[in-house]
Amino acid sequence: MKKLGYARVSSTGQNLSAQINQLKEVGCTTIYQEKVSGRKTANREQFNKLLEVVLDGDTIVVTKLDRFARSTKDALHIIEMLDNKGVSLIVLNMGGDKVDTSTAIGKLMITVLSGIAEFEADMIRERQIEGIAEAKARGVYKGRPHTYTEKHSGLQHALELYEHRKTNKKTVKEIAEITNISKATIYRAVGERKEKQQLL
Repeated sequence: MKKLGYARVSSTGQNLSAQINQLKEVGCTTIYQEKVSGRKTANREQFNKLLEVVLDGDTIVVTKLDRFARSTKDALHIIEMLDNKGVSLIVLNMGGDKVDTSTAIGKLMITVLSGIAEFEADMIRERQIEGIAEAKARGVYKGRPHTYTEKHSGLQHALELYEHRKTNKKTVKEIAEITNISKATIYRAVGERKEKQQLL
């Protein structure tokens, strides 16, 4: 019977030390750790290794549920899989309490709290969509700002080369290499320029 820890942060700039210290304090003999987004389980190599090595009677410990699963469906699927293996999950901080899935109340807590977390995430997305729709209706939504505008010297050079392709014999790929402006940006700028000319 082993107590195995799992620590994760979503970017390389973040620090794992706080999670690792908490896991050591509760007696984890081995800690699997990684710096990777949790959106896709397939991308979490260390997490998948942990799931492969755990045996009947082992316990997996995480500091928070969002280090372990990104949705209710994901959490319940993994917990069910661990349950079938005879492995329990301990979450050290679920609303200030420790939750152990080896108990019936622990399983209920995980289900309820992960459901609330997913609901809150959905509500945030919904508010963002509503906010964008309102901004568009008012005519104030600009979308993501373009990195390059026509005032950008590199883009101006690219557009000049593009317009004189018959004489300079340059391909769009060559123009992109010369000016260090991507082909997509050049095509977008050309399209926007044509639209402006048509409006004049």
